Amino acid sequence: MYGAPVDLSFKHISRLSDAWTEEPTSSLRPLKRNSKKKYRSCSLRLNNNNITDLHDLQRTVNHFLAEPSQLAWLDLSFNNISHIDQVLCELHELRVLYLHGNAIFILSEVDRLGVLPHLHTITLHGNMIETNKAYRNRVISAVPQLKTMDFSAVTRQERVMAKIWHQSNRRSRGSKETRQ
Repeated sequence: MYGAPVDLSFKHISRLSDAWTEEPTSSLRPLKRNSKKKYRSCSLRLNNNNITDLHDLQRTVNHFLAEPSQLAWLDLSFNNISHIDQVLCELHELRVLYLHGNAIFILSEVDRLGVLPHLHTITLHGNMIETNKAYRNRVISAVPQLKTMDFSAVTRQERVMAKIWHQSNRRSRGSKETRQ
């Protein structure tokens, strides 16, 4: 089941539904198909395109993969995605998510990814959210099982700092709400 990634990068895809007519790029490891002509892979590359939203992501995964519920590695880097869509939270087996080089500008949207129990690697650098001084703490706090963020290992000290940051932020928000 762990075949080569289905590679739809550099295809000038603007809408995910546009991908359905594309043939994946071949690599050194040949793609294997099942009897229904779906790929035996748990990895999908949609990087370096012009994708702006993830509306048809589930249908795209279903279109290409023999076992869509087993998607473990998703590369959406270098597109024009501005939001962390709720559809990503439905990918329960996701372990690696590349979102670097996009246009994500609301840091709190990262919190949604905390429901992904196996997510251990994420990239978000090259997005507007990276300029927020709480960026790394917020992401590590939101997804505490992360091992790697932006191609850099998450250290024990960073986990401690993210936990402290989260607790102090929760307290300060709580005190603001009681004053209002």
